[in-house]
Amino acid sequence: MNPVARLRQSSRSPLLQMVKTAVAVVAAVLLSRVLVPAGFPTFAAIAALLVVQPSVNQSFVKGLERSAGVVLGVLLATLAHLALGDSVWVVLLVIVAAIALAWTLRLTPTSATQVGISGMLVLTTGVVTPGYAGNRILETLIGAAVALIVNALIVPPVLLGPAHLAVSRLGRDTAAAFERIAIGVTEAQDRTGWERDLEAARALRGLQRSADAATGAARESLTMNPRGGRARTLLDRDEALARHLAVLVTRVIGMTRAVRDNASPALFDDPAMHRITTEIARIAADVRRLVARADAATLSEARPAAPLPWHQALTRSSDAADALARPTVAPPDALRGTPDVDPVAAESALTSPVEVVRPNEHYWVVIGSLLEDIRRVREELLGDVD
Repeated sequence: MNPVARLRQSSRSPLLQMVKTAVAVVAAVLLSRVLVPAGFPTFAAIAALLVVQPSVNQSFVKGLERSAGVVLGVLLATLAHLALGDSVWVVLLVIVAAIALAWTLRLTPTSATQVGISGMLVLTTGVVTPGYAGNRILETLIGAAVALIVNALIVPPVLLGPAHLAVSRLGRDTAAAFERIAIGVTEAQDRTGWERDLEAARALRGLQRSADAATGAARESLTMNPRGGRARTLLDRDEALARHLAVLVTRVIGMTRAVRDNASPALFDDPAMHRITTEIARIAADVRRLVARADAATLSEARPAAPLPWHQALTRSSDAADALARPTVAPPDALRGTPDVDPVAAESALTSPVEVVRPNEHYWVVIGSLLEDIRRVREELLGDVD
């Protein structure tokens, strides 16, 4: 790989971030010139450059790290100058001592680097200037404070959109994985097709990690953010949905693997598998409805009321759930012959038990495994987990 290419990012930072950084630097320098009229306020400019971060909380942390590093470095350099003078060896000694001090105190990389830099600058440029050390500390505090205020007041970022998109994609792909099982069993899919379905189901793990990272970044962006009031409520809902989807991802991968390992025409023709296929299709329909409800709430930015139990939040079953299971799967008795039934008011999709009158002597293990997975998915969706 071209080493020069490592100097560039795959994408630019937002234009607003650049504008806020420029505003923070200019404001910090001008304010420092008024409060500390002693040369160009280099420390204030550096602090402003470093403290403007993608989120207000990150700016606050960077400000603390920067300020702590400067204070320690300036104090260390001042003590060394008073005790040993200002020769080249004293400067080298202070740099080594700063590295050792940062290691001893377990400082973050930002603070650790700043201790040595501040100490070196004090000894090389300010030892003969009265009040230099105090002015540099004051400049740093001014620059960090100005950067934090600018980042908080000028459209602080709210990363709710990427988080919701990641969770929604995870939900839709999880529903599709359940649908693939129902379709594969109904169409007596061959092993090659099941291998493909299992690979797609396992890919949900990557989407799950992406959703976790996106919701974590969103939570970070809302910390100390004055614009985060309503967004926090919406993010709470997305995080709750992501936690439930994580359980469903584990189940759908296991179910796909179980069918893949035992795929045969005899298994697919078993009456119990027909009913299992119907239940799996209903699961897919309910997961899609949960995601659709979350999408609608986010788009409308509605302020939700008190959290509802999952069995009330679930959208009810409809004829579409049975359509997903293909013509060989009979529709549920509650909906058969009632074309005018309201799908939303219909009985919940996962309340009817699956009865196995006579276990299949060859496939009773895989059928039992699928039934247990359906039971656990039902508990997760309806909120009946012990």
